[in-house]
Amino acid sequence: MSKPQETAVYTHGHHESVLRSHTWRTAANSAAYLLGSLKPHMRILDIGCGPGTITADLAGLVPDGQVTGVDRAPDILDQARETAAGRGLTNVDFAVADVHALDYPDDTFCVVHAHQVLQHVGDPVQALREMRRVTKPGGFIAARDGDYAAMTWYPAVPGLDDWLELYRRVARANGGEPDAGRRLRSWALAAGLTDITATSGTWTYSTADERAWWGGLWGDRTVASSYARRATEGGHATTEQLAAISAAWREWAGQEDGWFAVLHGEILCRK
Repeated sequence: MSKPQETAVYTHGHHESVLRSHTWRTAANSAAYLLGSLKPHMRILDIGCGPGTITADLAGLVPDGQVTGVDRAPDILDQARETAAGRGLTNVDFAVADVHALDYPDDTFCVVHAHQVLQHVGDPVQALREMRRVTKPGGFIAARDGDYAAMTWYPAVPGLDDWLELYRRVARANGGEPDAGRRLRSWALAAGLTDITATSGTWTYSTADERAWWGGLWGDRTVASSYARRATEGGHATTEQLAAISAAWREWAGQEDGWFAVLHGEILCRK
């Protein structure tokens, strides 16, 4: 079994403004590229499960199988367990784990899935090697990550350019790669995977409610989350600069013609 690797700092943390986004995620809006490959009997490992909404959805799709959700943050697993219990699921369990060194034997799972994880880890190639190791022959390794440099919006509120530049700088200072989506296929090849289907997907926010939600959570995250603290403590921004970026998010959200698209890279690899 591989030795543990230095893991990048999770830039966002689990502030309410972050969980507002995480708990919105479903298998349908975040793992659609994988769903056609699922069978009712499968055993699935969901890496970086967070509050467990995608994990619970996956468990519902494999009623004769088992889903294990893992995360490096023990506290968030309590919320994941509550999510599963609230849905009456009996085929799901949760554990603390590091994707760089998974505590499972070779060839254990039919599917190993990671959503918005590889952009935050210290060694994404090693992470994919571990994901491959614990996948059964013929099984699937699935990963989806956003690509910050490819995010685009309208109208051109200048403060959002400042947000993007700052976020990418903070994320890289923490050891991550915010433009991960475009790199997934490359990382998979470096990890020894060969049967790779690389696709892309988007989240788009354009209605008044969607803009208020997306702009609001980023406006709050910019001044109140672990990301805000890391930005100031790392010398990347002042509190005044963060406040200006937060205001820019709310300005954008208030624009009737506002539109924001988040591009994700996706890989579905057969072992």
